[in-house]
Amino acid sequence: MMTTTNDSSVMVYVGSYTHKGGEGITIYRFDPVNGTLEPAGAIKSDNASFLAIEPGKRFLYAVNELGEFQGRPTGAVSAFAIDPQTGLLTFLNQQPSQGQAPAHITAGSQGYVYVANYSSGTAAVFPTGEDGTVSPASDTVQHEGTGPDARRQQGPHAHSVTLDPGNIRLYVADLGIDKLMIYDLSGDPGKLTPNDPAYVEIEGGSGPRHFAFHPSGQFAYLINEMGNTVTAFAYDPANGALETLQTVPTLPDDFDGRSHTADIHILPTGDYLYGSNRGHDSIVIYAIDREDGTLTYVDTVSTQGKTPRNFAIDPSGTWLLAANQDSDNVVVFRIDADTGKLTPTGHEIEVSMPVCVKFLVL
Repeated sequence: MMTTTNDSSVMVYVGSYTHKGGEGITIYRFDPVNGTLEPAGAIKSDNASFLAIEPGKRFLYAVNELGEFQGRPTGAVSAFAIDPQTGLLTFLNQQPSQGQAPAHITAGSQGYVYVANYSSGTAAVFPTGEDGTVSPASDTVQHEGTGPDARRQQGPHAHSVTLDPGNIRLYVADLGIDKLMIYDLSGDPGKLTPNDPAYVEIEGGSGPRHFAFHPSGQFAYLINEMGNTVTAFAYDPANGALETLQTVPTLPDDFDGRSHTADIHILPTGDYLYGSNRGHDSIVIYAIDREDGTLTYVDTVSTQGKTPRNFAIDPSGTWLLAANQDSDNVVVFRIDADTGKLTPTGHEIEVSMPVCVKFLVL
């Protein structure tokens, strides 16, 4: 691990595929005034395709998107301690992820991390210790079913795990079965108990991928990989139910090439929603109606690279960092708070196969 002195309180962690020799997790100091990134360190972690920072900011967790780990048909979950002064990482331990090709991880406030295993169609929960180490899974659920696309939906493909604002329910978007599964954690956050309602059915062939709650807690939004759409929902915190409000496209009407969505984020103010398109290589922007949660198209902006998988908005809502997996770069954009529009700053960093970006204010 490379070490340097730390002059900034804002860190950026980039998780990457390691097929081309990258480290796995690279670390940067971020200047929140001018939006520039300065290398701070790196740590090896095979195919660290998604990262999560626990609410206490002491530990970072990564999924290792592998088909085999320790001789078993599973990926892995890795735990790291975050140095509170430098933001650098120290490896703690690993556990099998309870399924192949884990694609997403989130860390709750009650000492657990949750993982979606894409290839196997499983979701799993892992207790974490006071020292940050991750324990063997306390529960795993196997999704069942298929979708109308025989090539991509021949079985379940759990793609993301998202906690509700109260950390009492877990929403698992499953691309393979066109469902947003809901698990009740109120009785035991270490067990994935089916909620009532147990799921939300998404239009066939949509391929739900990532899910985000509005800061108000009244609405939620799902980006659909195969359908190239975003679905808006009204959220009922009493029982976790979601009522579909609207579905909008992520691609321009005149685009006839091949593209699939990836990530979705909402500005901290709650005024604008952003979604990434891989193939069209862009970020689509929608304004959010604060009264009814519906979306109105604003703009579509090139990510200045190829295959923008993940992106991140800094805590102040001033900057957006887009990770272009197939052009090996992370590009910085300034966000106009009034219009939601993005302007490339001209600053970018070279990273081998970046697929996840996370901000941390130390």
